[in-house]
Amino acid sequence: MESLGVAAIFYGTAAFMLASAFYVVLGRNLVHCAFALMGTFFGVAILYVYLGADFLAGAQVVIYVGGVLTLMVFGVMLTNRIYNLNLSSGAIQVVPGALSAGLIFALLVWIIQSVDWGAMDSGDPGPTSESIGRLLVGDYLLPFEIASVLLLIALMGAAMLVRRRRGSS
Repeated sequence: MESLGVAAIFYGTAAFMLASAFYVVLGRNLVHCAFALMGTFFGVAILYVYLGADFLAGAQVVIYVGGVLTLMVFGVMLTNRIYNLNLSSGAIQVVPGALSAGLIFALLVWIIQSVDWGAMDSGDPGPTSESIGRLLVGDYLLPFEIASVLLLIALMGAAMLVRRRRGSS
């Protein structure tokens, strides 16, 4: 009975993700589409929890829902002349998009059927964030610090570019 409940939650999450993803693509109001994207991101985080990847689920919520989506919503809402914006997609894009989606779907089905999906030993079902943290401050400390310094340099460079443009205009 427990596996039936887990399967129901999984399929409910998948249906919610598909519905919100379709609304993102087909919706006419940009703000509503952004909030539907939030539902899709939360659904992906729930699937990460089901896979036992708690660190990825937390990163999904913090980075995508907390950062990227909030930035998109504020960008849309603070952009000038955005009131009553209704998006319309031309009919010319429907046929190539449908053909591309069908081709990608056929390729995925072929890959899924041709790969031998042997079961692996699950190993320790404990939290993954502890082992990732130990690796980041242990074996991969130098690459982690180099990446953080590079990101800091990129952030400072972007701030200088914005400041220079404001001063010259």
